[in-house]
Order: sequence, then C-alpha cells, then structure tokens
Amino acid sequence: MTPAAATELAAATNEHLASMSNTLIYSSMAVYMLAFFAHIAEWLFGSRSKVARTAAALTADSTKAASGPAVTVKQAGGTAVLERPKVVVRSASGARDVPDGPGAHGGDAQGDLYGRVAISLTVLAFLVELSGVITRAASVERAPWGNMYEFNITFSTVAVGVYLGLLALKKNVRWLGLFLITSVLLDLGLAVTVLYTASDQLVPALHSYWLYIHVSTAIFCGAVFYVGAVATILYLFKDSYETKLQTGGKPGAFATSVLERLPASATLDKFAYRINAAVFPLWTFTIIAGAIWAGDAWGRYWNWDPKETWSFITWVAYAGYLHARATAGWKGRKAAYLAILAFGCFLFNYYGVNIFVTGKHSYAGV
Repeated sequence: MTPAAATELAAATNEHLASMSNTLIYSSMAVYMLAFFAHIAEWLFGSRSKVARTAAALTADSTKAASGPAVTVKQAGGTAVLERPKVVVRSASGARDVPDGPGAHGGDAQGDLYGRVAISLTVLAFLVELSGVITRAASVERAPWGNMYEFNITFSTVAVGVYLGLLALKKNVRWLGLFLITSVLLDLGLAVTVLYTASDQLVPALHSYWLYIHVSTAIFCGAVFYVGAVATILYLFKDSYETKLQTGGKPGAFATSVLERLPASATLDKFAYRINAAVFPLWTFTIIAGAIWAGDAWGRYWNWDPKETWSFITWVAYAGYLHARATAGWKGRKAAYLAILAFGCFLFNYYGVNIFVTGKHSYAGV
C-alpha cells in the first residue's frame, strides 16, 4: 500500500470513528431520557405514600421522644425517674436532630421499582456515553479534551461515573438521580448543538503528557464539585423547609411531597462539605499542574491569563467555603452560599472565559 493510500485509509477510518462517536452520544441521550422518565415515575409513585417523617420529627412531642425514654434509677427506699440527656448533633443548621427521608420512592414498592429501573438505565447510558467518548478519542488519536464539545461529553460522563461510584459504595445518594440526569441531558444537548466541533488535531502547545494530567484532573474536580453543588442547593431548600416546620409554618403540598423524602438538612450539608473537602486538594494540584505545563509550553508559569485567574478565584472561593465550615459563626446557610458562589466561579471559568474572553487558552474556539 502506497503512503498516499495509507493516509487516505486512515482518514476514512477516523471519519467513520467520529461518526460512530456522534451516534453513541445521541444514543446515550436517548437512554438518559428513559432514565429521566423512570426517575419521574419514582417520584410520582413515592408521592402517594404518607411519609411526613420530617414534620413529625420537628414537633415538640417527637423531639422529646427522640431524646430517648426516661431512665429509672433505684435510690434508697424508692426510685427516681431521670430524663435521658439530650444528644447534641453537630450540624450546620443548628441543634435539630431530624431523621433522613426515605428517598424518592417514599416507601412505595412500585416507586422503588421504577427507581431501580432508572439506575439500571443510567448505568447503560453511562456505558454508551463512555464508548462515545473513547471512540471520539480514537478518531483523533489523542485525549478527547481538545475543545468544549469534547470537554462537555467527558465532563457529563465523569459526573455520572461519580454518582454511580457513590452508589456502588453504598452511599445514600439515589435521591440525586433525577437532578443529575436532568443536568446531564441539558449538558449533552448543549454539546451536540451549540458546542459541537468536528474532530481535529491539537495545536502544538497541547502536545504534551501534561494534557492527560492537568485536564483529566480538572474534569474530575468539576464533576465532583457539581455533585457537591447539587447537594448544597438541596440543603438550602431542606433547611428552609425544616425551619418553617419548626416555627409552626405549613409548607405547600408540593414542597412537602418532595422535601420530606430527601435526607435531613444536616445530612445534605455534611455530604456537600465532605465531597468538596475531599476534592479540594486535587483542584489545588490541577492549578499547579497547569502552571508547570504553561512553563513548558509558553515559557512562563503564571501570567494572569483569564483562565489562570479564574481558576485561582475558584480556588480562593472553595478555600473560603472550607474555612467558613470550620468557623462557628459561618456554618450552615452562610457557608452554603459560599459553596454555590465557588461553583459559579467554576462554571464561569469554563463557559464564560472560554466563550467570551480571549486569552492563551482560547486555542480551540468552542
């Protein structure tokens, strides 16, 4: 085979792989849509059950009962009844000791069945999307992170992978499914319409092993930060719901139906904090790795490029959030607002800087 024929064959093969990748991405969207409807069915069937655990836990009688039964102590010539000491629960929202809700299925057997179907479909969609990302990489013979389209499809794949990994570790995160799948569908819809870019080779500056180190850790950190942001937003809603019940208010029927099935606000707050704290050192490494790569590619480690600047702003915002969580006066909702602000900085660093700001990182358009 002549060199010209070999080149033509390779080009045809790569074009076929790129087309196959697009087909797999669209197929994963179809399966994610089925998972979305299964999650909707789980929530709908779960709403029929009479849960109301949170409301019961926040009444005066149940709060007293939650402290445990009285203790009978024998004394000289008789007995004395002592109240069991109250257990202080460390939570950002105050001294509430509220049990977690049962989950989206609300204790309903049919709702639980639809939930398990939704998880199975999510696993299938994840595998199909992962195949699409790998095929895209094969079509360009490089890591599939050269433009925003490739970053988006990889980001959503990793986000779903983080969620499934937490489920595999027996963590109580199935309540996250509907919110995750909704945003993944929006992300992929944006990727295949507005952000789509045909397969192409990288600019010379990106031909480095640092591409695999720096960009892969950035994608993973973003996916984990996303999971933490969803938990933080739900914490704010659940905390308001519990506060209203505690003060004698009556939330609406829809809010009650949804929020009573979620974990307690203290659980959501703890989950968000732990997941953000766990990935923060890796985000620090991402910035350091990017600086080292910049030194190799452009001859300087830091030049306050817009992407570098907003990466550092994001780091400062998450550092402020973690510090706030360790400060008594800033726990709870104040710290949660900082967490949302930090994730907003991450989103702007990706979408806003890449689309609206010109800098050294504007090498691939969208």
